[in-house]
Order: sequence, then C-alpha cells, then structure tokens
Amino acid sequence: MSSHLQPASSPIVEDDAFIESMLADASIPTLIMSLVHITGDVSFLRGSIRPKTPQMGEVQGGLTEEEKASVRKTALTVLKAFRDNGCKLPPPPSEEVVREMMNFLVGTEVPADYMPLVLEELALDGKDSRVPAWRKEVPDALKRDYHVVVIGAGMSGLLSAMRLKEAGISFTVFEKNDSVGGTWYENRYPGCRVDIPNHFYSYSFYPNHDWNEYFSRQPELAAYFERFAQDQGLAEKIHYNTEVVSAKFDEASGIWSIAVRESGGAIRTVLANAVISAVGQLNRPMTPKIPGQETFKGVQVHTGAWPKGLDLTGKRVAVIGTGASAFQIVPELAKIAGELTVFQRSPVWMFPNPDYHATVGESKKWMLKHVPFYARWYRFLMFWPGSGIALNRWRIDPAWPHPERAVCEANDQERIHLTAWISDQVGDDPELLKKVIPQYPVGGKRMLQDNGSWLRALKQPNVELVTEAPKAFDETGVIGQDGRHYPVDVIVYATGFHANKFLWPMEIVGRGGVKLNEFWGDEPRAYLGITVPGFPNLFCLYGPGTNLAHAGSIIFNSECQVRYSVACIKSLIEGGYRQMDVKPAVYGEFNDRLAKELSTLVWSHPSVNNWYKNSKGQVVNTSPWALSDYWKWTRSPEVEDYEWR
Repeated sequence: MSSHLQPASSPIVEDDAFIESMLADASIPTLIMSLVHITGDVSFLRGSIRPKTPQMGEVQGGLTEEEKASVRKTALTVLKAFRDNGCKLPPPPSEEVVREMMNFLVGTEVPADYMPLVLEELALDGKDSRVPAWRKEVPDALKRDYHVVVIGAGMSGLLSAMRLKEAGISFTVFEKNDSVGGTWYENRYPGCRVDIPNHFYSYSFYPNHDWNEYFSRQPELAAYFERFAQDQGLAEKIHYNTEVVSAKFDEASGIWSIAVRESGGAIRTVLANAVISAVGQLNRPMTPKIPGQETFKGVQVHTGAWPKGLDLTGKRVAVIGTGASAFQIVPELAKIAGELTVFQRSPVWMFPNPDYHATVGESKKWMLKHVPFYARWYRFLMFWPGSGIALNRWRIDPAWPHPERAVCEANDQERIHLTAWISDQVGDDPELLKKVIPQYPVGGKRMLQDNGSWLRALKQPNVELVTEAPKAFDETGVIGQDGRHYPVDVIVYATGFHANKFLWPMEIVGRGGVKLNEFWGDEPRAYLGITVPGFPNLFCLYGPGTNLAHAGSIIFNSECQVRYSVACIKSLIEGGYRQMDVKPAVYGEFNDRLAKELSTLVWSHPSVNNWYKNSKGQVVNTSPWALSDYWKWTRSPEVEDYEWR
C-alpha cells in the first residue's frame, strides 16, 4: 500500500467535543462515503437523504441544513465508536457497493465506461496502479544502459522522472530554470493561482491534505512540486540552468543527439535512446508587436516573466489583455496602483466561484487526514463535474436558430445564467455592463472564474477599462485607437503565450533530416498528442490537441501521457528494439477523428477568435475527448500502431 494512499494518514485520537467541531464544515456527501467504509452499512446509501449532481466546486450536494445536521449527528456517533475500537476498519465494500457509492455521491448514474477509470482514481485498495510494471524479466543492467532524456522539470517532467525511476530506467532531466516547477516557478505575478480545485490539481498518488486555499496561489504550488522532487529523490538527476537547444535523430543507431546549453553558455552533446519532451504549452511568453514599444521609457513586463521585487505601489499601470492572467493580476494591482488602465480587445465569459480566493479551514484539513477514505472520495467529488460529462452544452447544433449568440439551447441557457450573474455584480453601472458582456458563445474561449474580485476591481475609482487594443506607445505612455494618450509608468502584458508553437524554440530533427517545426507548419498534430511519424522514440507531453478547455485537470492528462510514454519505452527495452515510429496511417486516422470532433464544438465557432486556433482558424490545441476515452487510449501502446525496428 502506498504511504500516500492509506485510508487515513493519521488515526483519530481526539476527544468527542473536538471531533464534533471538526464535522461542522465537512462535505456531507463525502462524509457519508466514509461512514459506509467505517461501518460496512450500505443503508446510508438507501435512505431519504440523497445528494444532487454537484456543480463545479460544490461539495454539499444541495442538501438542506436539517439533512446535514442529521448526518453530522450520526457521524459523531460512528467516529467515536471507530476511535474507541482502535480505528479498525471492516472488510472493504464490494465493487458493486462501490459503484452504488459513486452514483450516490454524484447524484447520477456513473456510465459503465467510466467505472475502470474512477476505480483507478479512487485507489481504495491503497495501490498506485500507474506504477510501471514489466511484462517480462529484464536485467537491471539493460535498464541502466538505456538512457532517456527528459526536457523540463515542471509538473510533467517530474512525473516522468519518477516513473522512469520506478521502472529502473536511466534518465537525465534538463531544466532551463534554477528550480523545479515549470509554470509554477515562472509565473510569479501578483494574484497568480491555479483555477482547478487543488485537491484535484495534484498527483493522484501524492495528495496534499494541507492546502491552505481551495485554489492555491503560486508560492504554495511551487512548494508542492519542490517537495515532490525532494521526496522522490529526483534532485540528483536534474541539471538546472541547462536549456535544450536541439535534438537530432540518427537513423542508423536509433540514438538521439541532444545539444544543451549550460549556464555559462557552453554547448555540449548528450546521447539518449529516447526523449520525453515535458516543456509544456504555456511557458514562452507572447508579447504583441505594438508601434513605439522601443521608445517607451518606463518598465515593460510580461506576467509570464515577472521579475522579483517589482513594486507597483502608487504607479500608473497599463495592463494589456483581459484573459486568465489579467483576471488574477488586475484585482491585486487595483489595490496598490495609483492609476490602472486595462486594455481589452473583447470581454470574456466567467462563471461564479465563491471559493476562488477562500481558505481551507483547519476542520477540513483534519477530515482529509483522519477520516478513512474521506480524501479519496473528496477528490472524486472534485473530479466528476470536470470529467467531460457536460460537454454537450458546448456542442454545435446545426438546427439551432441563433448561432450568433450560442451553439445550442443548453449553451444559450448557460449564457442567460452567466449574463444574469454579471449583471448582478455591475448592473448599477450600465456603461461598464456593456463592456463586460461577451458576444461570442459561452465556452468559445478559455472559461474564467470570479468570486466578484475582477468585476469589483473594474468599478474602483482608480481603474479604467478601455475596450480596444492599444494603437501605439510613446515615451511616456499608451496611445489608444482614438488617439487618446494614457500616461503610464509601467506596461504589463497579460497577453498569453506562444501556445501553438509546440517544442519551440528547440530544433527537433527526425528521420531523413526532417525538422519537426517544418513538418508541422501551422498545423501541429500528434497521435494521442504524444507521438509523431518520422520522429521515433520522441514522446510529447501536453502536446497538440491535449489542452483541457472543457474538463479535468492537466495533471490527470499528464499522468495518462507519462504512463503511455514510459510503457512505450518499456516495450522498446523488452522487445530489444531500437526504434518505434507511429505509422502515418494511424497518425492520420486519429487526427482526422480529432479534427472532425473539434469541428462540432464551440471552440470552432466562426465568431470565436481564441488561442486554440491556428492562422487558418483550425483548432489545434484543445482536446475534445471525454477523460474516460483518453485514459483508455493511453493505458498502453497498441503494438500494431507502430513500426518497430
């Protein structure tokens, strides 16, 4: 049993009054799951108290206060008896009962094709079933002689390193920064935080029961990945301040030759049997070209490259962009800037999330640590609303009569609901209201969330929202499209990243001297988002067509992709092969299906201009698949999908 996946990380030893106080803020549906485990009594699932299907982040299932109080009273009795009996659990529930528990918790029938995935995620047996397992005996010396280079020590790179270590395969990690964490090391701007619930935005096998916020800020996330690297003993394998410049495949030997630039500027070459690219998508800041940039005499900074020690107190600040990073930084800057001008090309849809900045109480941390299986079921409660089951609300209905505002009836209802929520926040300012209601269908761009802080910030007397992009800069400020001059001291680019330049700026050269960037052009594709024909033994994590805009956590996707990539490498070693190359027909068929599926979803709507699209208007970045499908496809490679040499 994994030490991190035990039913509870600590026994219950506290007195009755303390336990009662800890139950006050418990998720009652989750608590009922624990009661079934502790007592073996399935009648908890068959009474009159039944949760409703949860919305994103909602953990009480719509239960009344009377219903919650009743469960707490019962739970207190059960937990006291459990404590007094030495915290001994009865035999585990059968799979049939577990299925009933799933359905109860989420207030609906969990589809049969989701069951294997959910059982693996729950890990009720305490085992991490994603640990690499060899299909046949392989000498340790053979594993050690096989060398894998992992590019990047962010979330996916660290995960790759851990799984390779578990498999006994030799590896080296190259990281361009001076620490681990990737995105959560580089993005240090004020207000930076995750927008997926933290108890799901974490490795499935390495939970953190001490998150201080439901949507943690950058420092706590960076610390999580630093701690993970230390706990797994990965530090000695990571070369910091070392950037991969290029990788070239030699067909005769089946070896990749990787050029790396060290901190002093020297270039050296490293050889590898396989390469895992874990460079991510959102790590190369994109700064728009605006006339006069070079003449501005103040400070210019991108949110993705925020310098340490930058103090904007009392400054006149311009923020360009109103996407995800702007939603987080603007409320913080509004508190300290003398004047804040926000330049918006178009407003974005947001959904209400009252817990977005909320702290996790000590009672909730105690429940996660002490009550058996509470943490596992709580994670499932976070997982389910984002599993892709609600994707149809973003599916284009060709018969829908109002495509100018929505893609289907459910999408239109979502628009009405979100418009009403925004109106409740700023309805007292008709001019501002007109500026913040989007025209495109809900879901067409990255969905943002707000607890009211964004809209409140825009109403502050020191904040002005300009509904156009800047026309130019001069020495002292920004010039608007109408010629108005905005004097500023600092320009902040909240303009995103080169998300569709996968593996850029590295030069990747495959068979026949083909360069990956030229092979892709403006239409990057990969089989399962991972492998590309002509580039044997190269595995892309968070590759084309794998961004999650509708569901889930990118960590979930990474666990799928790393499992697949390491399984491929194991197959190479077990079979004595030097190369595996995805068949062009397999690659083509998958990407035809991908393009067809994407064309049915809101991201492809002609009125939408988003960063998921390339210059031709094709969506190349996002995944349209249900999490259960992608999980199933990436459990292990199909031998017939590849050419083996």
